[in-house]
Amino acid sequence: MAELEAESLHFSVGILGISGGSLLLLVNNYGSSPEKSLIPHTALGVLLLIIAALLAYSGVRRSLSQSRLFSSVCLTVSALWGGSGLVYLLVGERVLGATELRTSLVPGLAAFTLALLILAIVSLFQREVVFFIITLSISLACGHQIAGLSSPGFGQSATAACYLLVTLVGAYFGCGRLLSFITRGRVEAPGTRLKKRRAGGQGSRGPEDCNDVVPVGLVMNLLSASVLACPLLAVVPQLSAGHVPWLWTAAVFQLGVCVLSYRAMDSLTATFYGFTSILHFTEGYRALLTAPSFSILPSSPVPFPVVFSVLFFILALFSCQKSLAEGLYQLFFVAYTIALAAQPSLSFQAGAQGVQAAIFVVSAVMLLITSYNMLANRIPTGEGMFKALVMRVSNLTLRPRDRQLHDPYLGYSRYADAEVLGHACSVLAAFSITSSVEERDPLVVLVLPWTVVAGGILQLLVGSVAFSRGKTLESTAFILYGVMWSVWGLTRYGGLYGDTRGFNVAVGIISFLLFNSLVTVGALFLNIAWFLYAATFHLIIISFLLDAVGALPYGYDIGVSIVFGLVSFYCFLSGLFNMTFLTPQLPLGRALVRLSGEGGGGRDTCPHVPARKATAVHQIAEIMKSGGICGMPTDTVYVLVAACNRPEAVEKAYRCKQQAQDRPMSLWVSSINQLEPVRSLLSPLLWDFMSAAWPSSISMVIPRGPWMEVFGLGESAKHIGTPQSIAIRNPDCAVATHLINLVGPIAVTSANPTGEADTTHHNQVYAKLGDKVDGVLCDGPSPENSASTVVDCTKIESGHIGFFRVGLIPKSQVLQIFEDVQKRHSHGQINPGFETDLTEPGPNLTDPQRHTEQHNTQSPESSPVPPATQSPAYIDTSPHPSDSPSP
Repeated sequence: MAELEAESLHFSVGILGISGGSLLLLVNNYGSSPEKSLIPHTALGVLLLIIAALLAYSGVRRSLSQSRLFSSVCLTVSALWGGSGLVYLLVGERVLGATELRTSLVPGLAAFTLALLILAIVSLFQREVVFFIITLSISLACGHQIAGLSSPGFGQSATAACYLLVTLVGAYFGCGRLLSFITRGRVEAPGTRLKKRRAGGQGSRGPEDCNDVVPVGLVMNLLSASVLACPLLAVVPQLSAGHVPWLWTAAVFQLGVCVLSYRAMDSLTATFYGFTSILHFTEGYRALLTAPSFSILPSSPVPFPVVFSVLFFILALFSCQKSLAEGLYQLFFVAYTIALAAQPSLSFQAGAQGVQAAIFVVSAVMLLITSYNMLANRIPTGEGMFKALVMRVSNLTLRPRDRQLHDPYLGYSRYADAEVLGHACSVLAAFSITSSVEERDPLVVLVLPWTVVAGGILQLLVGSVAFSRGKTLESTAFILYGVMWSVWGLTRYGGLYGDTRGFNVAVGIISFLLFNSLVTVGALFLNIAWFLYAATFHLIIISFLLDAVGALPYGYDIGVSIVFGLVSFYCFLSGLFNMTFLTPQLPLGRALVRLSGEGGGGRDTCPHVPARKATAVHQIAEIMKSGGICGMPTDTVYVLVAACNRPEAVEKAYRCKQQAQDRPMSLWVSSINQLEPVRSLLSPLLWDFMSAAWPSSISMVIPRGPWMEVFGLGESAKHIGTPQSIAIRNPDCAVATHLINLVGPIAVTSANPTGEADTTHHNQVYAKLGDKVDGVLCDGPSPENSASTVVDCTKIESGHIGFFRVGLIPKSQVLQIFEDVQKRHSHGQINPGFETDLTEPGPNLTDPQRHTEQHNTQSPESSPVPPATQSPAYIDTSPHPSDSPSP
């Protein structure tokens, strides 16, 4: 219910935000005259930026169970009003002249007219009436606004009429959803119920394919292509400073798409939109230099576009594994970067403009296909062609595309691995500084955006993602290098350096040199590739230091930059290759220094196999049958298990825990049927209580007895339970019960050293216990971080049960189960297996002693089988005398 309420709230905020923005533009268009705008441009720009930020928030916070069009519509309209707001703000502040308003707005409005029209077509096919009306109306409003900019009296009324329709529809639907949220669904306006995404069916996709923001990235490519191609079609005279807001809006939104793609576990898409955001930042920077305050015609370092084209080409090849259409689409950007390399001034004219016109058309087609397939998946894009081609090559094995591909070493992360993008950005930054720059006028050479954006901003983003994945060394390196590229780029290539040379600048560089020395030493424990990556960047920092003191040898900086670029390129290529293919793998090398102990031993880690595969469960079962101990997922946290019929394995599992004498092991079964051989030795009430409560996250502490000898524990039986009692459980986990079915009853303990936190991910099992583990059954993050509920059943015949620990199952639920079992016994509904026991002497169900209430005693948190010195909190659950049968 809470999730549905959050969905409704975010939906309401988004739709009402669109309605509010439309009302603002409606009033401005109705009240403005050709001579004067009703709302001043500065105020209009600020208000549009505020509404754009609100829509961006709603789009990012969308729910996966919502219509996927909601995110695309919100973010697209946010980009439209954000870019328009910046243009109005610059005109209002007289950074741009009033006559430049038309040439600044038209390219962006033209792109969004087409993009919103495509989203309207998709909405119509998917019967999303609200989205169809909103997107079609805003699309028509943008078209009429273009006409109005050419002839002020021609399109303003039509623009206002379109926004009026959006305002009315958005206000009704948004208020309807808000009313539903406030009343918790009890009151809903007619026609405002949200459509749920179909679970399964032709239109559904797996979790690894759920990337709802790809259409937004395509819209941003459409936007930048429109801005750059419009001068070719004579729509605007030339690329100017008024187009910077559109280009940088596209860049910022594509950075957001990059981050959200990592959140969707889609590394290839995230890398692509990271690349395109760099291009759009550079395009905007180049347009900014044409402003009167700069009036600079910069030249571009030729190696950079060439290197960028190589990176795009390699990424396009590997992107074919998603779909052939996506790989072919990215090849257009290869052609674009090659066209840029042919223009030393990077003027985005001639060939580059022609390629951008083609990108405009192809982006529109891809937007239609992607948006439609995201909901219906009916337009073929060649998704299986790459896999079919790889299967023809005997030496190549394609890696399965699932979320476990991106599992970090320790714990789990909501983000995919971003190292591929980080190494690619290092390649771009390194080759961009190989060009010669005049010290008195560094802006003449277009290096600044490559070093600051590619080397700085993107590296910081990658470092943040690596940090969220628990990669301490890698995140430190990327963040350190991002800061270094940003500072050096602004200082050396941004005009802040000037002719200054001396000790003051050198001190700061020396501090970076010392920090990178620590990173280089840490890389010795990782692998050879990372050590070379850190060591060669060390050489680049030394070149910065030599330049700061005026002692840089000729060609040294270019040489070390090329070496660092080549090392980074190998890391980029190996990351893509190893992420795509299971065999063979491009080697990264072993650690140059290895530590003994957990995680640092000389041999490879134990088998880590996926729990979703039956063959993997059989593999772990064979290891356990051979006397091994393994990590296993459960309905709570990960545990360490050993087969009861292998006493040496039970001994090994017990010894691998530090100070485990006060933490005895417990006994688990796959079902109560595995206790059938000892059924006659157990209480009928206890048996029925087990039957009613299991399978579940309930551990039952029962009296110890000779019945344990049946399981073949031998001398290791002393490690299970205490001398008086033993904890037994039947987990509510299909993987665990299947494994126990194959092995037999198992001895269980927590998969962590005594005193440490519970293990909640399969990667933590080996990280905490090291080579003591013989295998790990992997099932990702634990479904619950709470432990089981431990019930004391040692006095169950007296009508009382106690609680050593209340975990995942609440106490009230356990008591209700036990009360129902007692009532069945009180009314003679005895388990058929014990009908012969009615003639034998037994406890009197109406014995007054059953109704004696015992005092509760507080019990601290303890292991499933607590020490004998601790007492559980007993609850009197015996039946009322009126419930007893008549004599």
